[in-house]
Amino acid sequence: MRLLVYLAERAGQVVSIDELLEKVWTGVIVTPDSVYQAVTSLRRLLGDDSKQPAYIATVPRLGYRMVATVAPWAETSVRPAPRGATQLAAGACVILALALALYIYGRFGSTVQASGAPVAAQNSVAVLPFLDLTSESMDQEYFADGMTEELIDRLSKIPGMRVAPPTSSFYFKNKKLSVSDIAKALRVAYVLDGSLRQSGPTIRVAARLVRADNGFVAWSETYDRQSNDVLKVQDDIAGEVAKALQRELPQR
Repeated sequence: MRLLVYLAERAGQVVSIDELLEKVWTGVIVTPDSVYQAVTSLRRLLGDDSKQPAYIATVPRLGYRMVATVAPWAETSVRPAPRGATQLAAGACVILALALALYIYGRFGSTVQASGAPVAAQNSVAVLPFLDLTSESMDQEYFADGMTEELIDRLSKIPGMRVAPPTSSFYFKNKKLSVSDIAKALRVAYVLDGSLRQSGPTIRVAARLVRADNGFVAWSETYDRQSNDVLKVQDDIAGEVAKALQRELPQR
């Protein structure tokens, strides 16, 4: 919310990553990855497309810019707006996003289950953000995150399968929690995670399905692909994993 309001107050201006870290995450030690994740979440909530943005545009090597029109909320009265209303109204466009975010958090974000809560359905799964192990600089993290999103999309289309939404899954990125704790928070019976490695032009994606109740690996596989077409690689591997999990998970 703070990120969206900050960008809205500077609509049309390019805001750097360093400025966002300083102003939005004031007093908190975080990496630029926090900005990337927050922007990704905002785009998802707003239904925005990073390639053809209607709200938040990425300015390569510089930062982000709010491209949506930001204006005061229309008053129903003819009375003059109180002083400062323009600044407050700059964030009016975030109300719907906030309501949706609160709904998602209330449904999936809590890590506490009440006693006697129903057991997670055996056809439920959460896809955790894949790890980028390509190099020390982790310069393929965008590919790993894209792989995660593609898997969630593919699995969600399988009839009878219940899949935790991306917002909930990415909430646990870089958090040191056990599979059991994450599964309880998301109310799923299985967790799918994996990693990305690269050797020259070859990308290797490893995926594994873990049972939440005992922590054992129920299924695992590795996929080697040439990295000349990233989208095709993501689509191809996601399709293979979806087929495998369709066989492994009960459909009911």
